[in-house]
Amino acid sequence: MRVEFGDPGGERMVVPSLKFHDLIDEIRGAKREAEQEVIWKECAHIRASFRDRNPLHRHRQLAKLLYVHMLGYPAHFGQMECLKLIASPRVSDKRAGYLGAMLLLDERQDAHRLITNNIKNDLSQGIQPVQGLALCTLSTMGCAEMCQDLATEVEKLLLQPSPYDTRRLLTAVHNSESPELSNIFLPLSAQLLHECHHGILLGTITLIMKLCKGSPAALRHFRKVVPHQVQILQTLVTLGYSTEHSISGISDPFLQVQILHLLRIWGRNHEESSETTNDLLAQVATDTETSRNAGSAVFLETVLIIMDICSASGLRVLAVNILGRFLLNSDKNVRYIALTSLLRLVQSDHGAVQRHWPTVVECLQEPDTSLSRQALALSLALVNSSDVRPMTQELQGFLESCPPDLWADCASGILLAAERFASTKWWHIDTILHVLTTAGTHVRDDAVANLTHLTGGAQELHACSVHCLYNAPAEDISQQPLVQVAAWCTGEYDLLEGSCEETEPLQVEEMLVLLEKVLYSLMSLPATGYALTALMKFSTRLHGDNHIRQMVSIYGSCLDVELQQRAVEYNTLVGKYDRMRAAILEKMPLVKGGPQADKETEERKEAQLSEAAPVPEPQASKLLDLLDLLNGTSGNAQHPPPLDPSPGGTLVHLLALPCAPSPLAPIPKVKGFEHEGLQLNLSFVQPSEIPALLLITATATNSSGSDPAALLSSAQTAYAQSFQLQLQAPSGDAVPAKVGLPITQLLRILNPNKAPLQLKLRLTYNHSGQSVQEIFEVNNLPLETWHK
Repeated sequence: MRVEFGDPGGERMVVPSLKFHDLIDEIRGAKREAEQEVIWKECAHIRASFRDRNPLHRHRQLAKLLYVHMLGYPAHFGQMECLKLIASPRVSDKRAGYLGAMLLLDERQDAHRLITNNIKNDLSQGIQPVQGLALCTLSTMGCAEMCQDLATEVEKLLLQPSPYDTRRLLTAVHNSESPELSNIFLPLSAQLLHECHHGILLGTITLIMKLCKGSPAALRHFRKVVPHQVQILQTLVTLGYSTEHSISGISDPFLQVQILHLLRIWGRNHEESSETTNDLLAQVATDTETSRNAGSAVFLETVLIIMDICSASGLRVLAVNILGRFLLNSDKNVRYIALTSLLRLVQSDHGAVQRHWPTVVECLQEPDTSLSRQALALSLALVNSSDVRPMTQELQGFLESCPPDLWADCASGILLAAERFASTKWWHIDTILHVLTTAGTHVRDDAVANLTHLTGGAQELHACSVHCLYNAPAEDISQQPLVQVAAWCTGEYDLLEGSCEETEPLQVEEMLVLLEKVLYSLMSLPATGYALTALMKFSTRLHGDNHIRQMVSIYGSCLDVELQQRAVEYNTLVGKYDRMRAAILEKMPLVKGGPQADKETEERKEAQLSEAAPVPEPQASKLLDLLDLLNGTSGNAQHPPPLDPSPGGTLVHLLALPCAPSPLAPIPKVKGFEHEGLQLNLSFVQPSEIPALLLITATATNSSGSDPAALLSSAQTAYAQSFQLQLQAPSGDAVPAKVGLPITQLLRILNPNKAPLQLKLRLTYNHSGQSVQEIFEVNNLPLETWHK
């Protein structure tokens, strides 16, 4: 075909249209600017061809337009041409028209509604290729209205014994959002499961999975055919089903995986279906060859079904052993899947997963970052009180050689493990020092506070701790968190008279040199502030402190306002208020109930908490974190003194109130929040000895299929000036799905005026890999929570 273009001289130039193959070659050989020119010219040819109404070459022009659309250029002007080709009696035109409709039309285009009658006519013609094109289009772009209009034709085709059409019908129903088509297939899907055709079985199983996930009635209906599916799978494993579908010696692995997936849906929380499936799972795990990917896929699906259904303990151990064998596979993808699956199993079968610890440690040295990251997460999850020392030693070795993007995760994980399972304080201190020395700039923000508090609580270890803290910054001053701790302890503790075994006592000049080095390094403003305070505290223990005064006075003109203000205040303290300097700069008292409490105190708090509120007991590994943050008193403690009427005194007494008071009459619970399976319930306890205090326990439960992490990130009262509120840390960071224990969080509200109470809560959690934040109000609190 040729198209004429006019020029300024009045002559007409005829430019021929390119053939499809020539168009592809010219576009591939052109640069970006030349490519656009070629495409714009060819689009002009295509538009002219559509206006000429030439039916012989229309499908060829549409094919070129679809290629242009695939390159990302606009092709919307071909939508109506697709409808014309679909209405053509020629099969070649219909093929191009249906293909164009699937690519150019969707629910947002009004033109897609005009295609319904054409699809209805083609489904009624009885020509299999045409019916297949119509069904493919219906499955790709069929909206709910279109599927409802075509439900009668689909039902008629279903009754015809044609595997060609049945497979496409199953695909169309599965991809559609219409409940009408799903209801048509519900009574007939069980019959299609008896078909021997590979494609029909795959399509039927895929459709049944969708129906069971969306309808509890369909799930109960199809659980009756569990024995039949078990028999089909057993035939595939033992005798072989169809040699033409075998891959790497595995008989029809696609069908095996789909059947196992369907049995997993049926057996979840259903003992009868699980018992029918258990014997077969052991046979599949024993007879399947895992040297190729096909066998590994069947094995992985077997592990997933064992993890989800009510399987025996022996099968769960077998699943863990299978994953342990996957860790030795040469394929990185298989090893990654094994690490991810073991991470899911570690909470329920910790002992079985623990046996594969040496193999997991080897995976830490993988050059692939994704593998080493998963191995690190699994290693941290395996740490417990019995083997914390050897595991921490391996993780510290990995921290020294791991990529920089894993420093933060590894350092934080080691610190958390040491905080939970430390056997002695010295080992805990030594572990934190090693982490700060290796990756101090990547640790959590609270690492400095934890180490200073831990060192202050171990008075017998002051000398050894500060010797180590002095030696590490003296060799490398770049680790600023370590420098901050060293400066703090150097100024806080009088160690000149102390000594540490196998080390010489520190000299005054050595400490001053270290602090002076920190001041002049200018690497970190917080570290410089720590060093200034340490010098001032150090000056109270020396007679000649002129050199210290000179170093502090330098920062009186510092550009940083915080450091300048601190230096000016210290200079004023030395000059004008020197008599008060020793009292102001005396040793800081140790904060009680800090991040590291004694184990005896923890046990006492645990007993008080269990007596105070009837909340479910959280996991043992998470309970210690909760007890560390609850400031309770023993059961023999005296009643608290009367509240100070001043606002400051009220807050101090609020923080000193006991966490385990004796409750009055029970107050009804309130449902505060429910969304996507996550539910938050509020229970109330009001102590009789302190009527103004209200303890609210927020309990989060999860009935969905995923494990969202949930916690109350903030809480506000409706009358901020008349209430005092304290929000404790949650008992855990994840709410396991369905069968897991809930997490709890304690809110303590002091309401001396007995004003009506309203809560505004903010809930933060992860769902399906995305962070969700919900802000909601609880206005239906019981009258007993605030009324006298």
